[in-house]
Amino acid sequence: MIPTKVFFTKGVGIHRDKLASFELALRKAGIENQNLVVVSSILPPHCKIVPPRKGMNMLTPGEVTFCVLAKSETSEPSRMIAAAIGLAVPGDKEGYGYLSEHHSYGENATKAGNYAEDIAATMLATTLGIEFNPDTAWDERKQVYKASGKIFKTRNIVQTAEGNKDGLWTTVLTAAVFIP
Repeated sequence: MIPTKVFFTKGVGIHRDKLASFELALRKAGIENQNLVVVSSILPPHCKIVPPRKGMNMLTPGEVTFCVLAKSETSEPSRMIAAAIGLAVPGDKEGYGYLSEHHSYGENATKAGNYAEDIAATMLATTLGIEFNPDTAWDERKQVYKASGKIFKTRNIVQTAEGNKDGLWTTVLTAAVFIP
């Protein structure tokens, strides 16, 4: 089975129970009624990115659904948590792309999202033979990748939250959800 479509979603949940917090984050993301199977990070050739609502409408409750999932959780008050997914799509439509997941503490949305996007783009760049200096900043490498013409687009989705002030479990997640 090779997915033909993918959508991106995110959510946050807060509850006294860790598992219930995760469930609430899934609900916020709109994928709570799926049997999620977490897979590694390859975007198949010709896999079309669709809006979340459209993608969710293509799924049936209880369906086994493959996804790339990033999740972070804490019960520490005021602890910043982040979950991000990065995407890198090749310029050659016959080629495959990369998704990356990043889970962190203490990072804001911009930092976590940029990191996830950077990782996906760098993984794709290395498979395409793009020459780059790994010590340069992400913004500079991004320009090198795009200028090569081998990487068509990069992006990220990120969800952050501060741990609940009363010590309830807080869960953040992002997902790239595949549709066959």
